[in-house]
Amino acid sequence: MRERWFGATGRRVPELALEGEVDVEGALVLDVPDPERLRRAFDEGTPLVVRASSADAVKTALARPEVSCVLVPADRADLLELDLTELTYG
Repeated sequence: MRERWFGATGRRVPELALEGEVDVEGALVLDVPDPERLRRAFDEGTPLVVRASSADAVKTALARPEVSCVLVPADRADLLELDLTELTYG
């Protein structure tokens, strides 16, 4: 499981997880990765979490280095099995 830093907390979290499996308290949680809000929160050290319910949404969110974790709905556990390298580079 690949991990990312959870903002400036010093904590690492899975880059992709089911909603409710990761404590995201204190994070900015977005349904759409807004570049301006991501940059501002990142600069402040705030952890950033994005919700995604499709492979394309996961890919888009993880393409942003500011994003700590992408949460997928419990009924989309199949997204945890994505080959992110294949999805990104073909």
